[in-house]
Amino acid sequence: MTDQALTIARALELAQRIDSDSARLDAELLLCHVLSKPRSYLFTWPERVLDPTDAAQFKALLTRRIAGEPVAHLTGTREFWTLQLEVSPDTLIPRPDTETLVEAALAALPDGNYRVADLGTGSGAIALALASERSGWQIYATDRVRSAVALASRNRDRHQLANVQVLEGSWCEPLEGQFDLIVSNPPYIDEKDPHLSQGDVRFEPASALVAPDQGLADIRLIASQSRDKLVKGGWLILEHGFTQAQAVSDILARLGYVNIETLHDLGGQPRVTRGCWQPGGKDKE
Repeated sequence: MTDQALTIARALELAQRIDSDSARLDAELLLCHVLSKPRSYLFTWPERVLDPTDAAQFKALLTRRIAGEPVAHLTGTREFWTLQLEVSPDTLIPRPDTETLVEAALAALPDGNYRVADLGTGSGAIALALASERSGWQIYATDRVRSAVALASRNRDRHQLANVQVLEGSWCEPLEGQFDLIVSNPPYIDEKDPHLSQGDVRFEPASALVAPDQGLADIRLIASQSRDKLVKGGWLILEHGFTQAQAVSDILARLGYVNIETLHDLGGQPRVTRGCWQPGGKDKE
């Protein structure tokens, strides 16, 4: 079939060439990107013939997706929470499971005005989701990667969330003053994890995925640094791998956190652990 005769319906049939659990959705998202139309348009006008330029662009993107490139990188955007975010290969692609961290953060504090930090913000997904729900929160988002700081800043400006400041620096280092809540989705994958050579993560920065000490090194560092930044009774909330819940809970307990609790993600896996900081608690490390 020539490009001139490529209909929307035929274009979506090409999804079978994608080795992905979401192959059909991937093709729909790529075609929506090319046509600048919502998904409902594809279902309403399946017999529409693509013009040659659109057909060529779609096939080029499809070829790259077949090779494994993430859809978010091909379109340059990803939906997270209620926000459309710009993404890039310099940062992690926001994932639905991380919304568990957002929900935990929103539930951690009663209504009011608070100082909140998001460490390793990447695209700004967590910080901006929180800011969109809590206008009274002053949120400080940190990242040591300059291009990530620029990306998060663009996403903040795009959504006009003036209650977010984006700071360059590693974890807690750029923060001044005390905070009621600190959240982070840090690198937590073991360097030897075979999944690093599979799927979308092949195209994401290893520095945002991998940590030494079986993936726990950055979690331990954040938990230690956060003690000097949290107010009494402040919360630290961390995302982690589904096999790491007990190890993360143990780290928090040894560092003097109390009321430690693990929460489950959309798939029922233990994904987020939180602890309350009480100054004067015994450090068991």
